[in-house]
Amino acid sequence: MSFVDTLRHWDEAVTCVNRQDFSKALEIFLAIQEPNSKIFFDIGCLHLLNQDFDAAEKAFDCSIRKDEHLAIAFFQRGITFYKKKRYEESLADFQKTFKTLRGNQLIDYKALGLRYILYACDVLHNMALVEAQLGRWEKAQEYLMKALDYKTEARFNIIDKALQSILKQKLFKLVEFQSKEMFKPNKHYVAELEKKDYLGKAKVVASVVPQDEFSGFAPLQPQVEDGPTCPKEPVVLRALEGDPHTVLFEFIPETSDELAVVPGNIVFVLQKGADNWAYVVFNERKGLVPYNYLERLEISLASNKNKVSIYFSLFSIVGVIINYSGNEKQSTDNSCIVKVHFNFNFVVSVPSGSPYTMLIEKISRKLNLPSSAVTLSLTSEASEQSVISANTEMEKLWSRASSGRVTLWCNTKEVREQPSIEVHLVALHSYESSNPEDLSFQQGDKIKLLSKINQDWLEGQCNGNTGIFPASFVEEVPANSQ
Repeated sequence: MSFVDTLRHWDEAVTCVNRQDFSKALEIFLAIQEPNSKIFFDIGCLHLLNQDFDAAEKAFDCSIRKDEHLAIAFFQRGITFYKKKRYEESLADFQKTFKTLRGNQLIDYKALGLRYILYACDVLHNMALVEAQLGRWEKAQEYLMKALDYKTEARFNIIDKALQSILKQKLFKLVEFQSKEMFKPNKHYVAELEKKDYLGKAKVVASVVPQDEFSGFAPLQPQVEDGPTCPKEPVVLRALEGDPHTVLFEFIPETSDELAVVPGNIVFVLQKGADNWAYVVFNERKGLVPYNYLERLEISLASNKNKVSIYFSLFSIVGVIINYSGNEKQSTDNSCIVKVHFNFNFVVSVPSGSPYTMLIEKISRKLNLPSSAVTLSLTSEASEQSVISANTEMEKLWSRASSGRVTLWCNTKEVREQPSIEVHLVALHSYESSNPEDLSFQQGDKIKLLSKINQDWLEGQCNGNTGIFPASFVEEVPANSQ
């Protein structure tokens, strides 16, 4: 299905939702091939309205798989798990929602096409409710006290009422998302769906050819011979002459002419069309990106202040659920189905009574991480008593299984490539940090390289401070000049 067809179906389905025709809307949504994360989210919301919690869970799984930074999808899946009385998984999703907020009081999704504001205090409120369902009343009270610090309006008096209920060890109401609200396609794209006459009516034009009776489009004009030629400019020069923009939202290309970008990328706009698409250069690659996904950025090579927003997380906490589920394909031998809850769900098969090395290898291979970067534990908060390692007696672990089901949790950390020898860098441009983990420096400063995070970001030390910074802002100092 083409991008245009997807937009047309998406817009039609949202219109049906506005008319309260939810069954027709769901039918249209399910007919869309290769939906994006927002469409999967809308499908999940409709399943929630129909009380089809299994289908809702799968839809939110797909939404998160498409966009692991979509906090509202974690929030909705947490509500789904709560309604299915799977409280540990519900708590994990609410915790991920809160971490995705990155300390902010709220996220307003209006710019992304959803009329909804996700408040941090609402997330903490639901976390407290789940803890209360699990009988952990002190932890529930702790979350509610924290929610008071995130209150932004007087209408959040539900937190005060929840605190009163906690003191009496009584449950309170769940804060739910209004599932009738849907992500809507970009209105500018929808406007382009209307048929347009780009050629218009033919006009009579004057011809430079003598006695030419042609009327309509102009004939070929005489060409100038031996005209001056213009040498082709390098791509880098054209990029520097383009307009620098920072990317606001992730864009997943639908065709080979489009370019994939994520929030925080800096692109150079070479040409902006009237159809709201921009032709850009990023990392020596060229392609089309929606212009409303970009924001103009003032960059000067001699500038002392470059405002660059980045999204970086050193650690992410994921839950691993090991079970033998009836809706999974059952094995005929003595093996268990391992269901891994890692933003999205996937399964691996582990023989019953497997050693630790086999279990950790299976999980780390699926996560595409070395086993040293994965730590398993029996509880959501890893402690010395709950951590599972090579020294753990695995027989005790497998004996915890009930009806072929045992629940584990794991912490994963990002593995950084450490330089084999001490490397020093020099700053080509000044960089001012926009996040606590950033490293600020001035043009010409010497920086000691600590690790390579990825091809775009490095970790280093400068003037007694440690942090991360863009690799494009520095260059390596030759060994003989250090």
